[in-house]
Amino acid sequence: MNNSPKSPTTAFVDWFRSSSPYIHAHRNRTFVIFLSGEAVDAGIDSLVHDFALLKSLGIKLVLVHGIRPQIEQGLQSQNILPRYYRNLRITDEKTLPFVKQAAGLVQLEISALLSMGVANSPMAGARVRVVSGNYVTAKPLGVIDGIDYGYTGQVRRIDHHAIIQQLEQNNVVLISPIGFSPTGDVFNLSAEQVATEVAIALNAEKLILLTEQDCLSPDKKQVIRQMTTLKAQSLLQEQNDLPQAIRQSLEAAIKSTQQGVERVHLINRKTDGALLLELFSRDGVGTLVSASEFEEIRPATLDDIGGILELINPLEAQGILVKRSREKLEMEINDYIVIERDGLIIGCTALHCLDQDYTEIACLAVHENYQKANRGQRLLDFLTQKARQKNIKKLFALSSQTMHWFIERGFKQIPIEKLPAEKKSFYNKQRNSKVLCKELSSC
Repeated sequence: MNNSPKSPTTAFVDWFRSSSPYIHAHRNRTFVIFLSGEAVDAGIDSLVHDFALLKSLGIKLVLVHGIRPQIEQGLQSQNILPRYYRNLRITDEKTLPFVKQAAGLVQLEISALLSMGVANSPMAGARVRVVSGNYVTAKPLGVIDGIDYGYTGQVRRIDHHAIIQQLEQNNVVLISPIGFSPTGDVFNLSAEQVATEVAIALNAEKLILLTEQDCLSPDKKQVIRQMTTLKAQSLLQEQNDLPQAIRQSLEAAIKSTQQGVERVHLINRKTDGALLLELFSRDGVGTLVSASEFEEIRPATLDDIGGILELINPLEAQGILVKRSREKLEMEINDYIVIERDGLIIGCTALHCLDQDYTEIACLAVHENYQKANRGQRLLDFLTQKARQKNIKKLFALSSQTMHWFIERGFKQIPIEKLPAEKKSFYNKQRNSKVLCKELSSC
């Protein structure tokens, strides 16, 4: 097998081919993206470039921006001390003008950059039409624990029909964390809450939260790549030392996925190109939160045949697996199980029942990029449980290169003569595969 480094051209072609399913899947989908006020102050040019690129690929974009540091700067310039309670700003009459000012300035800056494209970048000159409006109806947060929040509010209603109308006209919708009441009052809102409510109201395919840091595992050593809603809830309950921004993002993710948003991504915006890496690569760079498992093991269907063939063809070419035609797979598809990860078949195996006593494990394969997470063992465990349910007494497998993997899991080598008659008559002496067997009754 050739392990020499790939040329830049080959690497690019491989990357482009691997990203093409995502380009196709994301087209005409609605993504709501939250970016903090900190992101606007630092690195906004590269983010705007990526927003323009997403728009050019046919993605319907709604951007919700924060304004917290911009408000702080305005207050500081007038020597006004900011007031918070429960991590929410208390917006009194002195603070409200700075909220309005910050919202207007940030909205204008993002609109200008998107409208003209980003200079000295591949998207230079790619004008994107941006619209803003009074899409958010708000109400006052009121008095909590005796604290009057003043003009700090919460979302009451999202005018999703108006937003959809703009998206259908090929516009990017830009929303500030400002809400209006039917009486004409203006309220300062949590940008994360606005993004969450907009995503829910639009039934968006994705809510993307551009965070200031990674969502790390409890030991703080690595990024959590995927969580279900239940796991996210457990993390919030068990980890009291989570950064407040990550806690707010996880709370937004939980609410969104519980109310119909398919997937929520927490992405550290400080990583260059993080938005593109998350959306157009198989494993991404951020944290994905979804209602159900991102990766599942399940019975195969006819729709999986193309994926199974793509997985096993390289192994057949190397002589590790026996060649199987599409027709044979179609006939035996009910015997197969697969591991699916974000639409990709990364593992498969089959359980062929030959008689009341013997069942063959066949075609056990795991994609080369996913062989370090015990997936082969998961496939074997799944088949073993299935065999027990059918009262099968013995499992056997034929292997020419993975004998020790089976032996380490309780299989023993047996003579060819002990194979069931049906299987023995088709035994390929040229392959000279070893016969391995495991007694389920003694397991």
